Amino acid sequence: MTQPAETAPGDISSLSYEQAREELVNVVSRLEAGGVSLEESLALWERGEALADRCEDWLEGAKKRLAAARDRAENGTRPSA
Repeated sequence: MTQPAETAPGDISSLSYEQAREELVNVVSRLEAGGVSLEESLALWERGEALADRCEDWLEGAKKRLAAARDRAENGTRPSA
């Protein structure tokens, strides 16, 4: 018996970091547990890759925001509205 994906494939871009990470953990657990068909394993792998990319995008965005905040703090400027 297969479990449905948390969200449709196109919905990954709307996931928060926490949502994407949690679903990625579930995907990895299902792959590690085995017992799924080759076709489902491939679909899970592809989804996991997309989820990992989403998490990385979030982390890169956070890194840029932190760098910008540090620059503003060092230069004594305030963020623009």
